[in-house]
Amino acid sequence: MEKYIPRIGVFRLKDLIKSIRACKTAADERAVIARESAAIRTAFKEENLDSRHQNVAKLLYIHMLGYPAHFGQMECLKLAASPRFADKRLGYLGIMLLLDENQEVLTLVTNCLKNDMNNSNMFIVGLALCTMGNISSPEMARDLSMEVEKLLGSSNSYIRKKAALCALRIIKKVPDLMENYQTKVKGLLNERNHAVLLTGVTLLTEMCMLSQEILNDSKLLVPVLVRHLKNLVTAGYSPEHDVSGITDPFLQVKILRLMRLLGKGDATASDAMNDILAQVATNTESSKNVGNAILYETVLTIMDIESESPLKVLGINILGKFLGNRDNNIRTSASAAVDSTALQRHRTTILDCLRDPDISIRRRALDLSFYLIAPQNIRILTRELLSFLEVCEGEIKSSVASRICDVAGRYRPNKRWEVDTVIRVLRVAGSWVDQRVVNTFIKLVSTGPQPLQGYGVRKLYNIVKHEGEKALSQEGMLQATVWCIGEFGDLLVSGVSLSSDPVADEEDGGDGSGGESPPSEREVFELFSSILRGPYATTLVKWYSVTALVKLTSRFKDDGIVTQIRSLVVRYRTNMDMELQQRAVEYTQFWSLSMEQRLALLEMVPVLESAQREEARKGTGEDLSLSAASQGNSSQPKSTKPADDIFNDLFGPSTNKNTSTTVKKDDISDLFGEIGLGGKTTPATKKGQPNNMDLLGDLFNGGTNLSATSNPVSNNNMLDDLFGNSSASVQPAQKYTCYSKNNLLITMSPIKINGTDLQITTTFSCSYGEISGLQFQVAVPKSLKLTMDPPSGTHVKMGKPETQMLKIENPNNVPVRLRLKVGYIVGTNNFEEVVIFEGFN
Repeated sequence: MEKYIPRIGVFRLKDLIKSIRACKTAADERAVIARESAAIRTAFKEENLDSRHQNVAKLLYIHMLGYPAHFGQMECLKLAASPRFADKRLGYLGIMLLLDENQEVLTLVTNCLKNDMNNSNMFIVGLALCTMGNISSPEMARDLSMEVEKLLGSSNSYIRKKAALCALRIIKKVPDLMENYQTKVKGLLNERNHAVLLTGVTLLTEMCMLSQEILNDSKLLVPVLVRHLKNLVTAGYSPEHDVSGITDPFLQVKILRLMRLLGKGDATASDAMNDILAQVATNTESSKNVGNAILYETVLTIMDIESESPLKVLGINILGKFLGNRDNNIRTSASAAVDSTALQRHRTTILDCLRDPDISIRRRALDLSFYLIAPQNIRILTRELLSFLEVCEGEIKSSVASRICDVAGRYRPNKRWEVDTVIRVLRVAGSWVDQRVVNTFIKLVSTGPQPLQGYGVRKLYNIVKHEGEKALSQEGMLQATVWCIGEFGDLLVSGVSLSSDPVADEEDGGDGSGGESPPSEREVFELFSSILRGPYATTLVKWYSVTALVKLTSRFKDDGIVTQIRSLVVRYRTNMDMELQQRAVEYTQFWSLSMEQRLALLEMVPVLESAQREEARKGTGEDLSLSAASQGNSSQPKSTKPADDIFNDLFGPSTNKNTSTTVKKDDISDLFGEIGLGGKTTPATKKGQPNNMDLLGDLFNGGTNLSATSNPVSNNNMLDDLFGNSSASVQPAQKYTCYSKNNLLITMSPIKINGTDLQITTTFSCSYGEISGLQFQVAVPKSLKLTMDPPSGTHVKMGKPETQMLKIENPNNVPVRLRLKVGYIVGTNNFEEVVIFEGFN
């Protein structure tokens, strides 16, 4: 049988499809596409009207295959301008596929759309509305807004539903035009036609999300929505709108979402919804996915509005059924933010989901597990979360570890239990934990009584000693161990225990020694030697270790061990790492000082004021991360460094690549800040005791007395000077919290310039995990002029906030009122919210 081979360049669409499918290789396909594209270009140049329709159809098929087809844009415009309906339909299809809102050619389409919107044929009007709804630019939206508004009042339901969707595109592109549709959209809610009602509810939902004023005004429409939802629930079988035995589930879901917005924070509107929500939750069939989708939206609405307590319990029971469902998609949906008290009855099911093979179910169950934690169950749930931490994926270990430490401090039964929990976290995820967890443990131990300090350092020492390579490969564990031994080495070798400490954990009466006698000074030194020689010690761990060894020379009594420590430190004076070399060179200068002078330099780090404030809030159930962030609203000057980074400074420069690690030799606060000096100013000394700054000035400045140019301060101000909060520092801008929800904190720091204008630094931060897809939009009244710089990033990680600069020109010096639209992604959940902020002038 002779093989069919059509002539190249005169394909019909069917022939082109058949020829491409017959190609055996990608090269053959590209050759056919290239020859046909060349033939189409030639036909376009010849202005062949008879073949234009066929050529555009073939070009759109080529575009769908991923090949260039932009050269047919003008031909699509010519088809759209044709009086024939078939040509218009293909032309508008080509415009939607080949053009977008950024194309300059789009301006030529505006006049064509305006003419077709006034056409007597409703299908041509529908084509124009559909095209505008897909590719409209802000300029086109402004030009054609009046036509769309007029079509919203059309007597034809087909045109009204198309116009409503087109209006949705317009208000997204130009929010200022929203007021033009406010009256029209209320009329759409009185429609009986399901399609028009669906598009009207969708349009009003978007308007309420964009405007607080429209949201407040629309709360009067709650009875109308309740009536529509009641009709859908109680209506009999309707074959036109039936889906698996349920009447129009798409419209039900849209109405529930709008009711969730209208009832949030409004007791009156919520009260009007309670009965119908209970009816939907009770009567909706849950044996099919359609019913489960409605039930899920119902539960979200119940939990978001000011609903009655029995109704919330009903929502919790629905989620409990979701958790017990065999369908993983339904089980995943059971992660709505709900009342933890009512959710406690499903705790066993939620904890079982932590071991589910489906990763999405494990992630959702993890969020719910943290939500369930309360003072009564903190021990049990923390034990389950620690078990999950051992087996969870590496990319979430850091986030889970931080969250466990947060809740352990928030609900701890006693301080000893929190120490054990954080040590367990370091032990399980030491190579994954971030610096914040290590800092948390150091602050926890430093603020505790001496028996607890001895217990913590003893337990860490035994873990590192007995677990060998497993512990040595955990960087977080090593950092905490080395720091504690350096500070409390005398308690380690003396065997201080918690036997007489009233805060000892009732579940474990031990002291962390495992029944062994305290280690000797030689054993401690040998542990440091093995750490420094081993392959697992990172640069940061070596910095910690050298500093800790120098501190041990003032805590150990065996002169032979002290001599060996000195010999070990001296070796690093020629190290390839500049920071480590500089530390070793400067530390060796200490041994030319008297014992009294060395003890003054190597004393224990004072307890930080920030750690004491945090310690006072622990065990109260208060969110420590948010309360610490909200303190930025205080008008008092704050330290220019975050509290979580302070312990990085105690032992060396931060590992942040954006932070300079260069240390000036004459900057005593940088060289010796980690061992308790007071910064660039001279700390007061005891009567008759040599001044430490004078001694160091003699060492590094050829005998120059630095105190002659320094301003002495009291010991009470040593920490202020150490962390950059001296009297000469510049007072930072006042911070205002404008958004705090779903682990995202947004603060604004305004500075007035020229007496009236504002320069605002917006900071986006999170207390744990990470936030992606950040979108931040600001709108101001017409009397103000706003300029926004691009954000530093759209991916916010714990400890790594992002910033964005704003400038507001306020010539009339009127109060500043901002409308903020915030969108972001947490895990697999998308959040979008509009807030009004009037915090500053």
